[in-house]
Amino acid sequence: MTDSPAAPSPYEVLGVSATVSQEELRRAYRRLARATHPDTGGTAAAFQAVQTAWELVGDPEDRARYDRGESLVVDAVSGESGGGGFSATVHPTRASARGATVRARSYGHPGGRARERFLTLMREWMGRGSDADPYDPALVRSAPREIRMLLAEALAEEATARAVSGLGIGFTIWNDVAVHPATDAKLDHIVLGPAGLFAVRSADWGGEVKLAKGELTGAGIRRDEEPFHELYASAKSFGRQAGVRFTGLLVVVPDDALAVPFDIVQRGRLSGSLVVRRSLLPKVLRDGANAAGRESVDRAFELRPRLQEAVRFV
Repeated sequence: MTDSPAAPSPYEVLGVSATVSQEELRRAYRRLARATHPDTGGTAAAFQAVQTAWELVGDPEDRARYDRGESLVVDAVSGESGGGGFSATVHPTRASARGATVRARSYGHPGGRARERFLTLMREWMGRGSDADPYDPALVRSAPREIRMLLAEALAEEATARAVSGLGIGFTIWNDVAVHPATDAKLDHIVLGPAGLFAVRSADWGGEVKLAKGELTGAGIRRDEEPFHELYASAKSFGRQAGVRFTGLLVVVPDDALAVPFDIVQRGRLSGSLVVRRSLLPKVLRDGANAAGRESVDRAFELRPRLQEAVRFV
């Protein structure tokens, strides 16, 4: 269990409301501990999730601290553990130079649409006239998962934009790019550099993911959700109208969500697509997903004005 807003809360893991009594909580834990134990037909992962949930809320004092949001400290810009809670601060529209370091060109508002939707739904859920901070960790934890997922999406996109911005002046990043005026689809990031043109999705499903039969699966991924196929369709639609072809497709996840540094789709039309830990993303973008697909430096510079003309932000 992580501090990601997308992760199931201990109450969701234990299958109870956050308002149940301590005795009801204890009964739910005991029932699930028996049901999920490997010796009684459960799995080690499910059993561990139940134990972790109980460690967070099993003791009344620990439960009170959890309900106040005291252990949930995730930096809103980096998406990594920190001390500031859920801040409204976001990645700047265009990266600026820091000291002598020349940053990559960055356009658009990473995570902007997800932030707006999060705030709209959060304020509706909080109730008209409420002056509470929608980023308060205790409130975020108690919100419905569909609202928490929007904040997790925004945090993931902001963290990716921040990681990529350090690649240098040879790279250009467009964030929150509209795929087509007739659809609501978007590309989280388009990254152009010496290694090629990449369509990137930033994701945080609140738990581990893995590749299976050419698609991402995981407890937090809906059965009808196909992250790679959706990214492929969006990239193809944008590429057709912009007159460009993407070198590779990347899905970026938090480091602890992937058991290996990266994994690659081996067959089918998605062959060569990567799911990659966020910390490894700059290296992948510098070196290219594969040597055969690497673009020339001249080609990258030719594509930039074409993309600048074609890109529209959501």
